Amino acid sequence: MIYGIGTDICDIRRIQASLDRHGERFAAKVLSDAEMATWRARSARWPERGVRYLATRFSAKEAFSKAIGLGMRMPMTWRLCEIDKLPSGQPVIVLHGGLKAWFEAKGLSAHITVTDESEYAASFCVVETKTLQGMPDQPPIQASQVAMPAHAGIHSPMTPKG
Repeated sequence: MIYGIGTDICDIRRIQASLDRHGERFAAKVLSDAEMATWRARSARWPERGVRYLATRFSAKEAFSKAIGLGMRMPMTWRLCEIDKLPSGQPVIVLHGGLKAWFEAKGLSAHITVTDESEYAASFCVVETKTLQGMPDQPPIQASQVAMPAHAGIHSPMTPKG
């Protein structure tokens, strides 16, 4: 069951301006230790790729914070939420510390996607419950309440209707 969704669009030029003003301190505020190492390596090879990397992480963390309904309030912090990737390249959220404990106690899982194009980075996050539990302050949902009858009128485009 969907617990929450979040989206964010980030102007890459604003991230560059923040880096120009605050230097590496800005990146250190937003990125986990592992992300910081990747950002440094990308920035050293191609500075624009470093800025884009930072912008996509900023955007993804904003989208995640909206999906969990906390915004940037404890236990959600920039550095406790890490955006990693699978060997396939699929982005994944890795949580740490109190945020990880809070998330696991609620029985949640998250899906994240990130993209960037010329001047913008954007992210979309879906957080769902791992079990058939209702939303906060709601009674649990029974499986019989969500079962869809076979004749619900859903047809594959490849299957003739009727």
